[in-house]
Amino acid sequence: MCVLLEPKDIIYGLVNLFYFVYKIVSLGPNSLVELLRLQEKTQKWLKGSLNDPIVKILLRNSHLTRIQLETILIDALSENLAEEPLKYEEKAKLRISRVSRGAFNRSLRQAKNNIIQSIYTILLLGYLGILETMLLDPYVEVATKLRTYMNTYREVMGGRKVANEHILIMDMLRKDLETSLEHLSSSTKASRKT
Repeated sequence: MCVLLEPKDIIYGLVNLFYFVYKIVSLGPNSLVELLRLQEKTQKWLKGSLNDPIVKILLRNSHLTRIQLETILIDALSENLAEEPLKYEEKAKLRISRVSRGAFNRSLRQAKNNIIQSIYTILLLGYLGILETMLLDPYVEVATKLRTYMNTYREVMGGRKVANEHILIMDMLRKDLETSLEHLSSSTKASRKT
């Protein structure tokens, strides 16, 4: 079966091909290799981070969607990984599933708004004296466990040689943290129903 293309589709395809070739040539071989290396490194880190069981639990109970979290992570990471600031079009290419620059910017804006609103919610509750009640004790306890886990993780991974006992300790801390987070999120859901 032969598919006939409209002239506008052919022109659109040629313009896109020209633009792609122009970008490759103008970037130079080293820049293109660098961009591809950055993309591969970023996507590998994102996939690992987004599949982390603790991140999954925290994300599920946050105001961020998975896409918003991925986008805000790319925005923060690109500043640290790239030698020079990346344009939003280049940041959009770092996403696990490709999106346009506009879609990337919308997700980034939504993520930042959700983060700001979450912080203002905490500030509001603190101002009204609600945060001082016993209801927050379980959250403070989980936050302490999370900090302990992260500090231990940095210490263990910062060492040159990771011993089996370190791996066992990290595994125990992670499982305890996961259990605490799951319990906290399930008790929060149960209290909403009553």
